[in-house]
Amino acid sequence: MIKVLIVEDDPMVREINEKFLKKIEGFTLYDSVNSIEKAKEVIISGKPDLILLDVFFPQGLGTDLLKWIRLENLKCDVILITADRNTETVEEAFRYGVVDYLVKPFIFNRFKEALLQFKSRKNSFKNVDSMEQEIIDKYTIKENKHVIEYYENIGDIKGFNQYTYEKIIVGISDMKDKPFTSEQIAKNIGVSRITARRYLDYLEKEQKLVVEMEYGKVGRPKNKYRIKGEY
Repeated sequence: MIKVLIVEDDPMVREINEKFLKKIEGFTLYDSVNSIEKAKEVIISGKPDLILLDVFFPQGLGTDLLKWIRLENLKCDVILITADRNTETVEEAFRYGVVDYLVKPFIFNRFKEALLQFKSRKNSFKNVDSMEQEIIDKYTIKENKHVIEYYENIGDIKGFNQYTYEKIIVGISDMKDKPFTSEQIAKNIGVSRITARRYLDYLEKEQKLVVEMEYGKVGRPKNKYRIKGEY
């Protein structure tokens, strides 16, 4: 499980972030605090994997906490969640290594996408001594032009699994604006082609994907999928 620390001084926003976090598999709320000083104590003692951090606090700026984390060489990642749209703040945040930047108010799907992308990257780095360029590119030059809306309770549908569904969604987003086959998705996320095909066909029926037939010189035609609206 990925341990998450929420650092937010607004009680209502903090509660919303906590509720959102509980809906996403693979994450656990380690602690939730309302000040930078309390955050430092938790970070030193608990060593969370991920911090969801606001920018504005009565005692200082969240970006100062981000700088402190880097100065202390602490191994934890940060997603900024803030109403600050200032270009300098955004640039500074990425300069100090945030993995994402969410602007309030945001929808649950954008929050979920940020965490799933982080989880996918973290899992890809496990037990790997050296990284291929293709894997690195997956997390550095990725552009999400479209975000598929998640079906939060797909596990309630017979024959479907929520965790597999989320992996499929991440795999689709990694394809950017390119058409893709079930074989490609299966290979990218480590499931069988039949499993990938079943989930892709479901998304097509939900009108989140469109399917095209590609005819080769020999053999049966292939189904190629594309995120709806990508042309």
